[in-house]
Amino acid sequence: MPESAAETVIDPKLLELICCPLTKGMLSYDAERKELVSLSAKVAYPVREGIPIMLPSEARQLGEDEIAARRKQRD
Repeated sequence: MPESAAETVIDPKLLELICCPLTKGMLSYDAERKELVSLSAKVAYPVREGIPIMLPSEARQLGEDEIAARRKQRD
């Protein structure tokens, strides 16, 4: 059964504990796209059925415009 964005929630404590496997940097959760985003690595890791898939081979490359928009939101 497919999940809605409201059903997929990442525990804030989990975000404090996990990091990007490529850069060891901080991750942020994008609930709309169900992804964990690493701006330092310029990738987004999918979250499937509430489970973060932290494999670089599964990560989506972020475009420069998306990176700029996310940095602007963060600041």
